Amino acid sequence: MATFSDIGLSAGFNVLTAVAFLLAFAFLRLQPINDRVYFPKWYLRGMRDSPISSGAAVQKFVNLDARSYLKFLNWMPAALKMPQDELINHAGLDSVVYLRIYLIGLKIFVPITVLAFLVLVPVNWTNDTLERMNVVHADIDKLSISNVPNGSKRFIAHLGMAYAITFWTCYVLMREYEIIAKLRLRFLASEKRRPDQFTVLVRNIPPDPDESISELVEHFFLVNHPDHYLRHQVVYNANKLSDLVEKKKKMQNWLDYYRLKYERNPSMRPTTKTGFLGCFGSTVDAIDYYKSEIEKIGKEEAEERKKVMKDPKSVVPAAFVSFRSRWGAAVCAQTQQTSNPTVWLTEWAPEPRDVYWNNLSIPFVSLTVRRLIVAVAFFFLNFFYIIPITLVQSLANLEGIEKALPFLKPLIEVPFIKSFIQGFLPGIVLKIFLIVLPTILMFMSKFEGLISQSSLERRSAAKYYIFLFFNVFLGSVVAGSALEQLKIYLHKSANDIPRIIGDSIPMKATFFITYVMVDGWAGVAGEILRPVALVIFHLKNFFLVKTEKDREEAMDPGSICFNINEPRIQLYFLLGLIYAAVTPFLLPFILVFFGFAYVVYRHQIINVYNQQYESGGQFWPSVHGRIITALIISQLLLMGLMSTNDFEQSTPVLLVLPVLTFWFYKYCKHRYEPAFVRNPLQEAMRKDTLERAREPNFDLKAYLANAYLHPVFKGGEHDDDRYSSSVVLDDEAWMGEEVMVPTKRQSRRTTPAQSRQDAGSDTVSVPETLHEHRPI
Repeated sequence: MATFSDIGLSAGFNVLTAVAFLLAFAFLRLQPINDRVYFPKWYLRGMRDSPISSGAAVQKFVNLDARSYLKFLNWMPAALKMPQDELINHAGLDSVVYLRIYLIGLKIFVPITVLAFLVLVPVNWTNDTLERMNVVHADIDKLSISNVPNGSKRFIAHLGMAYAITFWTCYVLMREYEIIAKLRLRFLASEKRRPDQFTVLVRNIPPDPDESISELVEHFFLVNHPDHYLRHQVVYNANKLSDLVEKKKKMQNWLDYYRLKYERNPSMRPTTKTGFLGCFGSTVDAIDYYKSEIEKIGKEEAEERKKVMKDPKSVVPAAFVSFRSRWGAAVCAQTQQTSNPTVWLTEWAPEPRDVYWNNLSIPFVSLTVRRLIVAVAFFFLNFFYIIPITLVQSLANLEGIEKALPFLKPLIEVPFIKSFIQGFLPGIVLKIFLIVLPTILMFMSKFEGLISQSSLERRSAAKYYIFLFFNVFLGSVVAGSALEQLKIYLHKSANDIPRIIGDSIPMKATFFITYVMVDGWAGVAGEILRPVALVIFHLKNFFLVKTEKDREEAMDPGSICFNINEPRIQLYFLLGLIYAAVTPFLLPFILVFFGFAYVVYRHQIINVYNQQYESGGQFWPSVHGRIITALIISQLLLMGLMSTNDFEQSTPVLLVLPVLTFWFYKYCKHRYEPAFVRNPLQEAMRKDTLERAREPNFDLKAYLANAYLHPVFKGGEHDDDRYSSSVVLDDEAWMGEEVMVPTKRQSRRTTPAQSRQDAGSDTVSVPETLHEHRPI
């Protein structure tokens, strides 16, 4: 059981660690050789020149300006200076909404912390209940609700605090929901033209014996959306081809490395081994070996490319369908296409860089089975992770360690080591156990078949949050209380066990304090230092880089990693809301996290992170829902604590809170969530009208030509700026003349009347350089 001295030692150690990281960052960021590590976003945008390219030889690597070191903390005010509107233009709305989560934490917990320390701390401290109960506790636990006598009228203060927390949290959340919804609508209205604004993803296209998938899609939309359909792009199962392209790229990197090595030392030809990781097998000439491997993979790639182009089985029953206007795309994406709700399923297409191409080839009918498999696997993952969680809690229980390993008792009893074990070790061990978890959860989400990076991250974040709640919070509380109070459990009746657990829950705050300091203080400071990215960049720069283009590719700006960071934030919301009325001593540690993390991540978003997609803050409803869930859990746990402390009359009073909170959630869902799910037709029409007036001759068909073509068919084209380029051609062609819709059908079951086709409609299967259109 951690004491004040243990918490003080842990706080000192983590503060020193965080300060050391910040000082190292402040020094390293000033060195010209590290400029691309700490400011990669500006390089990717072409708005920063490398200091290595000019100056004396030493100055290319080391900053010799002594005055710059006197301002080593100027990055903090600089990170806060950029206004919100400018930050949206610079980094996107997703980044701004993510930062607002930290601001919400500050808005919620600053007033709650002040009120809790003024009201609850004196109420809890001025009792001697824990001493009279003869339970294992420390002085710090006297600040918790467990120190209030059973049935005491002092619990009225905790009831009032629960109401204050609920109403204040709901008020802040409603205000933020309104602000973020307005930001999203304004962002969508002012956003530049993007392919996904005009495109819908169609899935589960029913097979037709008379027509190919491409012909079927064209015919269906020319008949059912005759005035708005523009073109479509069928989806190919090119996963194997994509793997070959990626494998060839890796081989090319190794070939470049060995060529550069040979250029530096022409007297010795580099060698490698042909076995696993280049460590086993026969020794061969490295340059010749990788040349032959690249040639071999190139032949396989060419054969696979021909197979994909010619084999009808390579075409997936899905397509990206583009329309002449945002209004036409919105109508299609938000309506049911046929009387059978299981076919011709439409949804908004992700933006091209957000598409996760590997999952588009998964048959739609198998998605339900895949989700069931993942649900079962996730259940067992939660169940078996209890083992390491119990191990972590055993580290926080010195008596258990001394009984299991009695020879360590003299060492453990040393005051410094004892404080280190109880105040720091459990938090760092738990952090280590959780490192690999996000990768496992992302793999599960990919197996489910989600088709965009943003949806993959949101689904992984949901799983991670559930895991943190059941294992890190509930698992730590139950396992920790069981280990600490085991002797009492054995001598008490079964009816008293719930009460003992109820008394132990507030006392587990000390464990969570150590975890917040390790993960939220030192962990965030490590994020700004970027030690892994720093080492990898310099390794690539030394071994692989030959040109400025190579050096740019060696940069790893990273991203927000929503699937990892957002659930971590939600854990702090959960802990703060639960312990605000139970053990308020935890709140200042959480406040430090929210304030420090806001500054650090704002700096990273401005200078480092380069988001791979932009969803317009679409993840906000799930963030709001998880904070509401944490609030309801805190109310139910407080209700249980009150009942186990002989204050049952509080149950009807507290029962009102989860009901009101759930009603508030439903109100926000119906009032604000549609802005995150549907695109208003009025806004779509307004934007279409403005663009037609400003650019009457804009060729939308050329603009969308290869937007949703699989990357392996683009021949290395990765320039996102192509979406903002304008190609001005004669617009009369696609405004046009009407002709009959060609079809090979023998039946007219789905075409009851003669259909018409616009002369400008187009069907593109693969690039024209790869595949000729079939004659009609």
